[in-house]
Amino acid sequence: METLILFDIDGTLVRGGPAKASFQQAMERVFGTRGRAATWEFSGKTDPQIAREILEDAGVPPEEVDRGLDALWNAYLTEMETRIAEDPPAVLPGVRELLERLVEETEVALGLVTGNIAGGADLKLGAVGLRELFAVGGFGSDHPDRNELPGIAMGRARGRWGVDFVPEAVVVVGDTPRDVVCGRHAGTRTVAVATGRFSEEALATTEPDRLLPDLSETGRVLEAILDSRGGAGPG
Repeated sequence: METLILFDIDGTLVRGGPAKASFQQAMERVFGTRGRAATWEFSGKTDPQIAREILEDAGVPPEEVDRGLDALWNAYLTEMETRIAEDPPAVLPGVRELLERLVEETEVALGLVTGNIAGGADLKLGAVGLRELFAVGGFGSDHPDRNELPGIAMGRARGRWGVDFVPEAVVVVGDTPRDVVCGRHAGTRTVAVATGRFSEEALATTEPDRLLPDLSETGRVLEAILDSRGGAGPG
């Protein structure tokens, strides 16, 4: 293994599904309010960050938020499990083809860096047949600060493959400025893709190493991602 590629999920690999509705229902069940969740900006944030922002904005004391978070995530996953079979996310154009090609690359390892809690990531990717492609990840349930997640994923990759993936050998792929920022914070290479809420122009201001309109042209995307890599240190 020489290169570790870490993908965001929402807006990068998939779009839609029941997550937002499930989250709002869970907040109402556990905290008695949905706050302004319907109009809140979720993009690029971790699930714990989103929950805390919305609940504290709605007047829920921080200590009450702390006490209720475990119950919130349990309720959220229960809601997701009941809804996702009938309302699965949609896989974005080119994603399956890209992942199939990357799996064939013997020197490439695949992982995730996502604000989703781990259980939510499993449900979303499992519903569309992609979960088994990703052996490791950094998740919102690991840390509320997205900037910490690439390092967590890299540590898990070291344990999984016995390879010390130096930051220059890691590529973070995502659709928001926060994806680029978290990769840069960890010293990785970054590929931004304008398949979410942010335009190419908006993403360009964050100065990713590569910028793509989408993932639909497999050859072009492979070149962009693999040209962003460095080399791995000793295992």
